This record gives sequence, C-alpha cells and structure tokens, in this order.
Amino acid sequence: LFASLRRGFAEAGFLEVETDLMIEAPAPEEYIESIPAGTKFLRASPEIAMKIMLAAGYEKIYQIGRCFRAGEHGSRHREEFTMLEFYAAGFDYRELAGFTCGLIRDAAIALSGWPETMFRGRLVDLGGEPEVITVEDAFRRYCDLSMAEADARDLFDELMVTRIEPQLGLDRIAILTDYPANRASLARLSPDNPRVAERWELYIGGLELANAYGELLDPAEQRARFEATLRFRAARGMLSYPLADDFFAALEAGLPQCSGCALGLDRLAMVFTDAADIAQVRAE
Repeated sequence: LFASLRRGFAEAGFLEVETDLMIEAPAPEEYIESIPAGTKFLRASPEIAMKIMLAAGYEKIYQIGRCFRAGEHGSRHREEFTMLEFYAAGFDYRELAGFTCGLIRDAAIALSGWPETMFRGRLVDLGGEPEVITVEDAFRRYCDLSMAEADARDLFDELMVTRIEPQLGLDRIAILTDYPANRASLARLSPDNPRVAERWELYIGGLELANAYGELLDPAEQRARFEATLRFRAARGMLSYPLADDFFAALEAGLPQCSGCALGLDRLAMVFTDAADIAQVRAE
C-alpha cells in the first residue's frame, strides 16, 4: 500500500518530506486534544510544518507518518495512528479530490489487480467517477432538514454521524463537499458562496477516510479563527496552546494558492482488508 502511494506521488512530481513529531504549538481544533510531551506536544497533524514548507517554496509535498490524539480509542480511532498528508500549490480543492481518488484506485489495482474492493458486505468500485454531493444536499436527502437548520439546532454532528455518513460511499467513492462556513477550520471560504468552505471529506463504505481544504491564505482571518477556537477550548477546560508564531510568519510572508489533504492510512488499510475494527490493521 505504501509503495503504491509513493509511486503515485513520485509520478506526479511530489517530494516526500519529514517534519517533527514534537511541536511547539498545535493548530487548535474544537474537539481534538494534542498529547503533551515535556514542554512541547505530540503532533495531531503535520499540517502547520508542511504549510511553512509551502511558504518556503516547496510546491508539491507529502508525508507518511505517525500522529497522536488524546483520548481517541474505538473501532475507527486510536491515540496513535498513521497519516498521509499532502499539499500542492496551484491545485484547486476539487482538483485535489480527483487526484486523491486516483491514488486510491491505483492502490487497489496494485494490491489486488482490480479497481474494486469488498468492504462491509458490498463491492465498492474505486475506479469510476466518485459521487460528489454537497453537505446541503446530503442533509436534504437523508435528514429532510437543511444544513443551516441542523447547525442552528445543534444537530449537525449527530445527524452527520447517524444519518448521513452511513449512506456515503457504499458502491463507489463519495466526496462530501462544501461544509458550512463555521466549520471551515483552516479552509478558505468559497468565493462563489461565502456561506460554505472549500472543504471536502472522502468516504468509502460509510467510513470517513480523508479531509481536505482549499487552504486559507489570509493571516488575519486565520489568527481570528485560531483565537476563537482557543476561547472555545478554554471555556470547556481543554488544554491551552500557544499560537504558532512560525506558522503566522509564513502566512505573512505569503502562502501560495494551494490545497491539502489528510488521509488516514489505518482506515484505508481497513477498507482493503475488509476489517471491522482498526485493531485488525494496527499492532498495539
């Protein structure tokens, strides 16, 4: 699996990179806790370090490495897991979706000879056109409720997990795109519709595998979002993080128009082995 992915990146002109596991300042997220390591933190993602590399002139980069998130343990989660993260300058976020689907298709062929896999009792076609559905359309199709209504009634996450995600990617790859603006995180807002963010997630067999953004380039907007998230975390007694000064220095220097994706390789291995639990593909 790793060999196939590396071939795909090499053929597309990406450079494999390696960044620190221990970092000074994690990107704050509302429900993800980093693990303290002395005076630093184990990374939940290599995102900030890789974006600093983009600002320094590295145009296409990827990394396969361990990441860590406190308190995550279940059939699809572990505190320690393997992430594939990649960024490309000049890529539109939808263009990156097509590239990501191609990596998965080629991996399937490398592993079994066919662009298909059996997962959760269904044959999934990984070689055809993916289903692309907006979050708004998914709520109307599976919940009879608009995205905005679900968000306003604090039902967004519950309905995503219980009603929408189980329906995605059952027979082919699904790309769930255009998340509400208040769930943009490090994604930029759509210039065509500022109510939504340039963000997509990829699903196979109801399992979320990847999260991607058209990356936010505005340092003032990114700082405001980080500070708002830190206030959210403080109000709930979560860990306090310093602001990532080196990241903001890179944004101020100028990040190129780019898109990036994070893909969980343990979950992708679950798909290719038809595993019901992440413990079946990770030794502990």
